[in-house]
Amino acid sequence: MAQAVITPDQDAIVSEIEIAAPPERVFHALTQADQLARWWSSKTCPREFWQMDARRGGRWHFKNKPSTTMTINGVNVFEAIGEILEFDPPRLLVYTWIANWHRDKTRRTIVRWELTPSGAGTQVKVTHSGLAQEDVARKDYSGGWAGVVEMLKKFVEK
Repeated sequence: MAQAVITPDQDAIVSEIEIAAPPERVFHALTQADQLARWWSSKTCPREFWQMDARRGGRWHFKNKPSTTMTINGVNVFEAIGEILEFDPPRLLVYTWIANWHRDKTRRTIVRWELTPSGAGTQVKVTHSGLAQEDVARKDYSGGWAGVVEMLKKFVEK
C-alpha cells in the first residue's frame, strides 16, 4: 500500500510506488486523457471529465461529479486546472495545479511526476508542493495522493 509523507516544512506531499510496467506505459497513463479518464476516478469522487493537452505549455483540466461522502473546504464537486511546465517523456511530467477546494482557489501549486526505470518496472514518485498555506487541502492530499498512485498502479498493471 502506498503512503504519502508530508515534508517537514509542511509545503509538500510526496508519495512513491513501484509499478510493474515500463516507464513509457506509466507515462502514457499519466498524459493521455482517455487513459486518465479510465483510472483517475473512484466511487467517492466519480469523474465527470478529464482533459489533457500533453505537451509543454499544454493545459489540463478535470472535474468530478458531486461527492455524497466527501467535502473539503465546503466543496463536494472537485475541479482542478493547470498548465504543463515540464514534459520529458517518459521520465518527467510537471504541471501547475489550481483546485477549487483550496482555501485560496487561485493558489498555484505544483505536481511533479518522476518516473525511474527499476528492476521490476518503474519507480513512480509524485510530489505536490506549494501547500504550506493550504492546511485542510494538505491533510486531504496526504491520503489522496497515496490513493491516486495505487489507482495508477492497478490500472497500468492490469
